[in-house]
Amino acid sequence: MTRTAISLVLVVLAALAGCASVDPATPAPAPVVVAPAPVVTAPPAAVVVQPSAAAPVVVPTAMRAGFGRIESITPMQPSAATGGSTMRRLGIRMEDGTVQYVDTAAQGLSNGDRIELTADGHIKH
Repeated sequence: MTRTAISLVLVVLAALAGCASVDPATPAPAPVVVAPAPVVTAPPAAVVVQPSAAAPVVVPTAMRAGFGRIESITPMQPSAATGGSTMRRLGIRMEDGTVQYVDTAAQGLSNGDRIELTADGHIKH
């Protein structure tokens, strides 16, 4: 009887291990909210020159390993750099409350899915 129970447990564990998948991911910059420039009204005789502010450059930070839930999935345009594959940007709420954005070609992901970001840059789901 115990041999049958042990065999059954091993079969169930092997089946569950086959369900997990690991896909590569790269850190993505956080979205930038751009506010419209303020309207300046001047008398007709005066010329008002408004200094232009340089657009902020967002540099991706290193991906932090840990567990989280997918909050948003944004499709991105295919590019030659990705080999023409369709990339998606995931917004992931980590267990510590922070949000990370990663770019991945992984399929089968949806909002609310619990995932793990690994230290070597992969998504386990």
